[in-house]
Amino acid sequence: MEQLLSPEERRLLNSIAWPETPRLPVPISLNTTSDSAHSTFTILPVRTGGQWHVGDELEALIQIGDFQGRPKQFGGDLVIARLHDRTLLAGVAGRVVDHLNGSYTAVFPLLWEGRAQVEVTPKSILLLSVNVNVLIRRQLTQWYKMGVTCLLPTQPLCNYTDLHTGEPWFCYKPKNLSCDTRITHFRGSPNILNSFYTFFHRGVNMKVFIQSSGFSNVTVLPKEKGKKKKKKWQPEVKSSTVKPEPAGYYYQGAWQALGGTTVRQFNNASAISQCLTDKVVHMYGDSTIRQWFDYLNSVLPDLKEFNLHSVKKTGPFMSVDMARNILVKYRPHAPPLSWTTIPANELHYIANELDGIFGGSRTVVVLSVWAHFGSYPIEVYIRRLQSIRRAVLRLLDRAPDTLVVIRTANLRALTLGIALTNSDWYSLQRDRALRAVFKGLNVHLVDAWDMVLAHYLSHEIHPRPPIIKNMVDVLLSYICPQKKA
Repeated sequence: MEQLLSPEERRLLNSIAWPETPRLPVPISLNTTSDSAHSTFTILPVRTGGQWHVGDELEALIQIGDFQGRPKQFGGDLVIARLHDRTLLAGVAGRVVDHLNGSYTAVFPLLWEGRAQVEVTPKSILLLSVNVNVLIRRQLTQWYKMGVTCLLPTQPLCNYTDLHTGEPWFCYKPKNLSCDTRITHFRGSPNILNSFYTFFHRGVNMKVFIQSSGFSNVTVLPKEKGKKKKKKWQPEVKSSTVKPEPAGYYYQGAWQALGGTTVRQFNNASAISQCLTDKVVHMYGDSTIRQWFDYLNSVLPDLKEFNLHSVKKTGPFMSVDMARNILVKYRPHAPPLSWTTIPANELHYIANELDGIFGGSRTVVVLSVWAHFGSYPIEVYIRRLQSIRRAVLRLLDRAPDTLVVIRTANLRALTLGIALTNSDWYSLQRDRALRAVFKGLNVHLVDAWDMVLAHYLSHEIHPRPPIIKNMVDVLLSYICPQKKA
């Protein structure tokens, strides 16, 4: 596949490249992998001495050790961190910098007064060893089969490549039927080598937090009057895993953006309906965007869902408020899809759907494409995003005032099956690829990664209602921005 990549695809792959790590011996021993119990973090003293104030930055040094208690000498782990306070319903994602020597620095902006607690979590396919992740990922590409991928050429195939986008999709041909008789799309079950299961143990290297070597919380005082704004901390080692700034933070349970559009609070049906009046909202993607469709249906009593007799989990769906001239539609993206079955005639590629939209100031397009691509090579995902990007460009060329909003990937609950096939490391790679592909376009992002990480609720692929409410508030703030005084 490497030699078939275009220069743009190579550039995108390089932009999301993970830090290089030494090759591990084969067979892999659990003792040589990263271990939460032998890892610690330490809150570093205030650089200027004294106490922490709003506007300062808090730093925590993280040291990773293996199961034999030895400090690791190289990087490559996926470690996430947040600063939060449950009482204040406050939280912000930390920037984690990989120093490539087994140590990491988590940096947090101090944005509220009061208590703030540091929480550090290992999140990767082996929960602390992306170096092992890479090795296992190479093996999984040989052994992990989704029923409609990795097809053996010895059996006849049906070519369902989309003629307009060129997106390839093949299935095994039924023995006694033609390819034209396909009725439903079905995803097979994954086959995974049993030897992989020995690396995953709940309470050992699954769902285990890294503990502090000292205190884990600080008290943040009000901003010092007349104090000059400090120069933001910059890592000595430039790491490709660090985001430059968090997108925002929670305070009193409400998401507040750090830069860009001010997030308004749409706390009642009247405010939401007023914002959506005379609007057509097209939602395309996976079930994480279908949650937004469901949320609007649940909070707007006058938004009535039209019965299209669609499959309950897949759609398409449509809701209408006739009095206010509001139309909200949802349609899933084309394969790959992890739902059990979906009618084949409902497998529409997003690029084709976008080409059918006239656009304009009353048109809103919302996209979310990531959750079903985690177990596929990143090149497959990038190719899909590039197809959608070209369609977005065409839409904005013919109707520049069309609003396009893209939901990013988010962290998810970790089960054994997810850890093996679709961990947060895969989600992060897709999140970074999406940002790279759409960078520079006139589109708006809803940073689901930061909004899930910063919240006190558990990580789930389908975030819980308080997070969804905040995500929809961000969407509505793009549609109906706060008027300047």
